[in-house]
Amino acid sequence: MTDRSAGLVFDTGPLRHFALQGWLGVLKFLTADRAVIIPESVEFELKKQVYDLPALSQVLDADWISVDRSDDLAFLVAFAKYEERIAVGDLNRGECGVLALGETRGFETVLDDSVPRAIAESEGIAVTATLPLLCTAIREGQLAVPMVESLADDLLAGEYYLPFASGGFRQWAFQEGLIDYQ
Repeated sequence: MTDRSAGLVFDTGPLRHFALQGWLGVLKFLTADRAVIIPESVEFELKKQVYDLPALSQVLDADWISVDRSDDLAFLVAFAKYEERIAVGDLNRGECGVLALGETRGFETVLDDSVPRAIAESEGIAVTATLPLLCTAIREGQLAVPMVESLADDLLAGEYYLPFASGGFRQWAFQEGLIDYQ
Protein backbone atom coordinates (compact mmCIF):
# COMPACT_ATOMS: atom_id res chain seq x y z
CA MET A 1 0.00 0.00 0.00
CA THR A 2 1.21 3.52 -0.78
CA ASP A 3 2.00 5.95 2.05
CA ARG A 4 -0.80 8.48 1.74
CA SER A 5 0.46 10.87 4.42
CA ALA A 6 2.94 12.91 2.37
CA GLY A 7 2.00 15.23 -0.44
CA LEU A 8 3.15 14.52 -3.97
CA VAL A 9 5.29 17.13 -5.68
CA PHE A 10 5.23 16.78 -9.46
CA ASP A 11 7.76 17.71 -12.09
CA THR A 12 6.68 19.43 -15.30
CA GLY A 13 6.94 16.42 -17.61
CA PRO A 14 4.20 14.17 -16.25
CA LEU A 15 1.72 17.02 -15.82
CA ARG A 16 2.53 18.44 -19.25
CA HIS A 17 2.12 15.17 -21.12
CA PHE A 18 -0.93 13.96 -19.21
CA ALA A 19 -2.64 17.29 -19.99
CA LEU A 20 -1.61 17.31 -23.67
CA GLN A 21 -2.85 13.75 -24.18
CA GLY A 22 -6.13 14.28 -22.32
CA TRP A 23 -5.33 12.11 -19.28
CA LEU A 24 -4.91 14.73 -16.53
CA GLY A 25 -8.12 13.51 -14.88
CA VAL A 26 -6.43 10.17 -14.19
CA LEU A 27 -3.78 11.92 -12.10
CA LYS A 28 -6.49 13.81 -10.24
CA PHE A 29 -8.30 10.54 -9.54
CA LEU A 30 -5.14 8.75 -8.38
CA THR A 31 -4.06 11.55 -6.06
CA ALA A 32 -7.48 12.39 -4.63
CA ASP A 33 -6.43 11.54 -1.07
CA ARG A 34 -3.07 13.35 -1.23
CA ALA A 35 -2.03 16.95 -1.66
CA VAL A 36 -0.59 17.63 -5.12
CA ILE A 37 2.01 20.37 -5.20
CA ILE A 38 4.21 21.95 -7.82
CA PRO A 39 7.08 24.31 -7.08
CA GLU A 40 7.03 27.77 -8.57
CA SER A 41 9.77 26.64 -10.99
CA VAL A 42 7.41 24.03 -12.50
CA GLU A 43 4.64 26.63 -12.73
CA PHE A 44 7.10 28.89 -14.58
CA GLU A 45 8.00 26.12 -17.06
CA LEU A 46 4.31 25.45 -17.75
CA LYS A 47 3.49 29.16 -18.16
CA LYS A 48 6.31 29.50 -20.71
CA GLN A 49 4.65 26.81 -22.84
CA VAL A 50 0.95 27.58 -22.41
CA TYR A 51 0.76 30.02 -25.33
CA ASP A 52 1.88 27.32 -27.78
CA LEU A 53 0.16 24.49 -25.89
CA PRO A 54 -3.15 25.83 -24.49
CA ALA A 55 -4.02 22.45 -22.95
CA LEU A 56 -1.44 23.22 -20.27
CA SER A 57 -3.82 25.78 -18.80
CA GLN A 58 -5.67 22.75 -17.36
CA VAL A 59 -2.71 22.18 -15.06
CA LEU A 60 -2.28 25.84 -14.16
CA ASP A 61 -6.01 26.25 -13.45
CA ALA A 62 -6.53 22.95 -11.60
CA ASP A 63 -7.92 23.53 -8.12
CA TRP A 64 -6.42 20.24 -6.91
CA ILE A 65 -2.84 21.32 -7.70
CA SER A 66 -1.28 23.93 -5.44
CA VAL A 67 1.81 26.00 -6.16
CA ASP A 68 4.42 26.15 -3.41
CA ARG A 69 6.10 29.55 -3.48
CA SER A 70 8.70 28.76 -0.83
CA ASP A 71 11.32 31.40 -0.25
CA ASP A 72 12.67 30.34 3.14
CA LEU A 73 16.39 29.83 3.53
CA ALA A 74 16.28 26.02 3.75
CA PHE A 75 14.37 25.76 0.46
CA LEU A 76 16.59 28.31 -1.31
CA VAL A 77 19.77 26.54 -0.19
CA ALA A 78 18.41 23.17 -1.35
CA PHE A 79 17.24 24.65 -4.67
CA ALA A 80 20.68 26.20 -5.27
CA LYS A 81 22.37 22.87 -4.49
CA TYR A 82 20.28 21.06 -7.11
CA GLU A 83 20.52 23.94 -9.56
CA GLU A 84 24.31 23.64 -9.42
CA ARG A 85 24.08 19.92 -10.17
CA ILE A 86 21.49 19.69 -12.94
CA ALA A 87 20.32 23.07 -14.26
CA VAL A 88 21.50 24.24 -17.66
CA GLY A 89 20.21 27.77 -18.17
CA ASP A 90 16.45 27.54 -17.69
CA LEU A 91 16.45 23.78 -18.30
CA ASN A 92 15.83 21.42 -15.38
CA ARG A 93 14.85 24.18 -12.96
CA GLY A 94 11.52 22.42 -12.41
CA GLU A 95 13.37 19.34 -11.18
CA CYS A 96 15.44 21.57 -8.87
CA GLY A 97 12.27 22.86 -7.24
CA VAL A 98 10.79 19.38 -6.96
CA LEU A 99 13.95 18.04 -5.31
CA ALA A 100 14.18 21.03 -2.97
CA LEU A 101 10.56 20.57 -1.83
CA GLY A 102 11.13 16.86 -1.37
CA GLU A 103 14.18 17.55 0.77
CA THR A 104 12.84 20.43 2.85
CA ARG A 105 9.13 19.55 3.17
CA GLY A 106 9.20 15.75 3.08
CA PHE A 107 6.97 15.51 0.02
CA GLU A 108 7.21 12.44 -2.18
CA THR A 109 8.62 13.53 -5.53
CA VAL A 110 7.30 12.42 -8.91
CA LEU A 111 10.21 12.50 -11.34
CA ASP A 112 10.39 10.59 -14.60
CA ASP A 113 13.87 11.70 -15.65
CA SER A 114 16.54 9.28 -14.47
CA VAL A 115 19.15 11.83 -13.33
CA PRO A 116 16.91 13.77 -10.90
CA ARG A 117 15.36 10.49 -9.73
CA ALA A 118 18.85 9.10 -8.97
CA ILE A 119 19.72 12.31 -7.11
CA ALA A 120 16.54 11.99 -5.04
CA GLU A 121 17.41 8.41 -4.16
CA SER A 122 20.99 9.33 -3.22
CA GLU A 123 19.73 12.21 -1.03
CA GLY A 124 17.15 10.05 0.74
CA ILE A 125 14.20 11.92 -0.81
CA ALA A 126 11.04 9.86 -1.34
CA VAL A 127 10.72 9.44 -5.10
CA THR A 128 8.51 7.68 -7.57
CA ALA A 129 7.76 8.00 -11.27
CA THR A 130 4.63 8.03 -13.38
CA LEU A 131 4.69 4.35 -14.34
CA PRO A 132 5.03 3.04 -10.77
CA LEU A 133 2.13 5.31 -9.73
CA LEU A 134 0.01 3.79 -12.48
CA CYS A 135 1.08 0.24 -11.60
CA THR A 136 0.24 0.82 -7.94
CA ALA A 137 -3.23 1.94 -9.06
CA ILE A 138 -3.60 -1.27 -11.05
CA ARG A 139 -2.55 -3.43 -8.08
CA GLU A 140 -4.95 -1.54 -5.81
CA GLY A 141 -7.83 -2.03 -8.26
CA GLN A 142 -8.20 1.65 -9.14
CA LEU A 143 -7.23 1.27 -12.81
CA ALA A 144 -7.41 -1.58 -15.31
CA VAL A 145 -4.44 -2.73 -17.37
CA PRO A 146 -6.13 -2.00 -20.75
CA MET A 147 -6.79 1.59 -19.67
CA VAL A 148 -3.17 2.13 -18.62
CA GLU A 149 -2.01 0.52 -21.87
CA SER A 150 -4.03 3.12 -23.79
CA LEU A 151 -2.75 5.91 -21.59
CA ALA A 152 0.88 4.79 -22.07
CA ASP A 153 0.43 4.52 -25.83
CA ASP A 154 -1.04 8.05 -25.91
CA LEU A 155 1.92 9.38 -23.91
CA LEU A 156 4.29 7.70 -26.36
CA ALA A 157 2.36 9.19 -29.30
CA GLY A 158 2.92 12.59 -27.67
CA GLU A 159 6.67 11.91 -27.67
CA TYR A 160 6.94 11.22 -23.95
CA TYR A 161 9.79 8.87 -23.20
CA LEU A 162 8.77 5.58 -21.66
CA PRO A 163 11.01 2.49 -21.41
CA PHE A 164 9.01 0.52 -23.98
CA ALA A 165 7.43 0.97 -27.40
CA SER A 166 3.74 1.38 -28.17
CA GLY A 167 1.85 -1.70 -27.02
CA GLY A 168 4.63 -2.66 -24.61
CA PHE A 169 3.29 -1.48 -21.26
CA ARG A 170 1.87 -4.80 -20.02
CA GLN A 171 4.99 -6.82 -20.82
CA TRP A 172 7.31 -4.16 -19.38
CA ALA A 173 5.31 -3.83 -16.14
CA PHE A 174 5.19 -7.61 -15.74
CA GLN A 175 8.93 -7.98 -16.35
CA GLU A 176 9.62 -5.22 -13.80
CA GLY A 177 7.46 -7.03 -11.25
CA LEU A 178 5.07 -4.07 -11.02
CA ILE A 179 1.93 -5.99 -12.05
CA ASP A 180 0.84 -9.58 -12.50
CA TYR A 181 0.47 -10.55 -16.14
CA GLN A 182 -3.22 -10.28 -16.93
